[in-house]
Amino acid sequence: MGSMSDESTNNGLSVPGETRGKVINCKAAVVYGPEEPLVIEEVQVAPPQKMEVRIKILYTSICHTDLSAWIGENENQRVYPRILGHEAAGIVESVGEGVVDMKEGDHVIPIFNGECGDCVYCKSEKTNLCGKYRVNPMKSVMDIDGKPRFSTPDGKPIYHFLSTSTFSEYTVLDSACVVKIDSKAPLKKMSLLSCGVSTGVGAVWNTANVHSGASVAIFGLGAVGLAAAAGAKSRGATRIIGVDINKDKFIKGKAMGMTEFINPKDLNRPVHEEIKELTDGGVHYTFECSGNLDVLREAFLSTHDGWGLTVILGIHPTPRMLPIHPMELFDGRKIVGSVFGDFKGKTQLPHFAEECMRGVVNLDEFITHELPFSKINEAFQLLIDGKSLRCVLQL
Repeated sequence: MGSMSDESTNNGLSVPGETRGKVINCKAAVVYGPEEPLVIEEVQVAPPQKMEVRIKILYTSICHTDLSAWIGENENQRVYPRILGHEAAGIVESVGEGVVDMKEGDHVIPIFNGECGDCVYCKSEKTNLCGKYRVNPMKSVMDIDGKPRFSTPDGKPIYHFLSTSTFSEYTVLDSACVVKIDSKAPLKKMSLLSCGVSTGVGAVWNTANVHSGASVAIFGLGAVGLAAAAGAKSRGATRIIGVDINKDKFIKGKAMGMTEFINPKDLNRPVHEEIKELTDGGVHYTFECSGNLDVLREAFLSTHDGWGLTVILGIHPTPRMLPIHPMELFDGRKIVGSVFGDFKGKTQLPHFAEECMRGVVNLDEFITHELPFSKINEAFQLLIDGKSLRCVLQL
């Protein structure tokens, strides 16, 4: 795991073709049980099979979804041993039979919400889901043979996560879950587009289609919420209200374009009452990024009746249902969920990457820490303690 330049052309790869078709021995962070420390150890990574791609991961970061999986919040996802991780960027090492849109040496981003390009969903302009490769947190093996591509040196299986498993020096993905980007794009920054930034900005641009002059309230100021703020600023929103119980997030929020902040702990009334008074009846759009149903209700009620729209971005693992009475929808407020910011990964993400390179969204603001891959447990703790937005790990 030596030092590598982010702008290097070969980024530490072997001579092209040297490892093609062979099992690769490399380091990976393996989790063996809920909340157990990740173990950096040697694993074997099999060659890609039909319509699969093996990539060398150069940068990866930790998202709250990784944290939830590590904690084991959903019992149905407790598959071990497993390699987590889904935000990353790297280089194509080799491709399997049938892959024609990528080749060895291409710069790529893994995505958890794939796009095959051929199914009825992919051909529809109304959704970014794919009939076969949409986000599936239960999936832990590859489709073609029902087996993982990871194993221990003695041949025992190690399972996949979110179709990506980026906490490894090498990983194998379905080609539908790999996006080729401009080779000039700085991979360290591009790694953020695998999940959080794309999810937040896309929810503003694609799902809500926020208009110039709009008022917006964002509940939960992690990376996704701050990305939503950056997206709203780029669209010309005039009021961007951040809501969070961690006052330290307000400093970063201001840099992202937020104009006002509300800490629910400082209020003696519900947040939605405060927002309605501040905005003459409520904001045009709210974005719920906390994964808390009580917060979701506050976000919903904070929109203006007649035209308000609430977009759900937070992951809600509990079995509780929506805290909204059906008749409340007759006041003209709407509520909708957004997966991966409604970006179609393979067809739309390359253009978004180009826009980020031009500075439409400042990706530098999201990288609060950088560590070597060997310190991945420290990176997890930074996220748990609320001290980091994204800690980028260099492999």
